[in-house]
Amino acid sequence: MIPAQFDYVRAGSVEEACQALAADEDAKVLAGGQSLLPLLRLRLAYPSTLVDIGRLPELSGVHDRDDHVYIGAMTTHDEVLRSPVVNGACPLVALAAATVADPAVRHRGTFGGSLAHGDPAGDLPAVVLALDAVLVARSARGKREIPAAEFFADYLETALAPDEILAGVRIPKLGPGWGYHYEKFHRTAQAWAVVGVAAAVKRSNGGIEEARIGLTNMGATPVRARAAEAALRGVEAADQVRGACEEADADTSPPADLHAQPDYRRHLARVLTHRAVRTAAGWG
Repeated sequence: MIPAQFDYVRAGSVEEACQALAADEDAKVLAGGQSLLPLLRLRLAYPSTLVDIGRLPELSGVHDRDDHVYIGAMTTHDEVLRSPVVNGACPLVALAAATVADPAVRHRGTFGGSLAHGDPAGDLPAVVLALDAVLVARSARGKREIPAAEFFADYLETALAPDEILAGVRIPKLGPGWGYHYEKFHRTAQAWAVVGVAAAVKRSNGGIEEARIGLTNMGATPVRARAAEAALRGVEAADQVRGACEEADADTSPPADLHAQPDYRRHLARVLTHRAVRTAAGWG
């Protein structure tokens, strides 16, 4: 299908992009285009202006900071998963990025674009939620920092204002003692996750001191499995993990669609959380 008519602006700087967005409340940002272009072709989105930020190097790159890793919004999934900084300091991000669609999409799609799209079936929103990342927005009004817990508002909706651009993401370095895993169930290699689980587990004195779990496609937004996190605290052996992970689907509202019904997604959340936690804890 042919998209509806729109104006096109290729921004030469972040400031120029912000000005273009401020001038048209119905404008949309075009980054890698892997999420937006299908919506345009299906006429599920009707922007009056597309603001192309694809050639702004200041929005790209992985930067190692003192206590966090900063990933520019225009950094591609492939660049993220291959980054030595990401793999060394926040490997959960690389593990999840490696599961996004296929190589063609990973070379074109962007880290920030996936988050700004706000799809709960996307792999990366659950990861930044589990890691307590901070998303940095820019507009003509200045810079704004948004905790991941406040960023995802509803289905395909985020806390970004219409005149804001997602500039980058700050991911805290959790330090030594942590293990990571991303577990995903999907029908085909290129498909969205039916359910996914991002797990970060810290062991101390042989047992689990802390667990962080983000769930993909278990609600209108990515979800933190808080009940399972609490149940896992203090678990001392691998055979105790399954019981704690029975809480993984608590306080979730999984969707019903052609791929799965809510009860099946609840079952998957429990099973995949068990697998992800055991692997992250080194008990896999």
